[in-house]
Amino acid sequence: QVQLVESGGGLVQPGGSLRLSCAASTIIFRINAMGWFRQAPGKERELVARISSGGSTDYADSVKGRFTVSRDNAKNTMYLQMNSLKSEDTAVYYCHADVVVGFVTNNYWGQGTQVTVSS
Repeated sequence: QVQLVESGGGLVQPGGSLRLSCAASTIIFRINAMGWFRQAPGKERELVARISSGGSTDYADSVKGRFTVSRDNAKNTMYLQMNSLKSEDTAVYYCHADVVVGFVTNNYWGQGTQVTVSS
């Protein structure tokens, strides 16, 4: 089994910054794309940012220029640097990974970490 463990969430004032981390427990299976999703109360889960194993990135329009996704393949860890945070960024942030097991690619999710932007 593969576990994804997020950390780094919390309460921050508007305009502040936070850095989320997502550590994958496996050292055996290959991890392809990884991504950050978020879900605000009463809303559907949405993609925030994703990064391929080669480092190509993609962002939601709402976070472009403010958030930066990165990964350390040697540590099986992905990061999300969030700057200029707004109240509308408040949500539970989930880590996602595509993990190759044999000839099958499986989806894994973390447990989520709360980010609250409020004064």
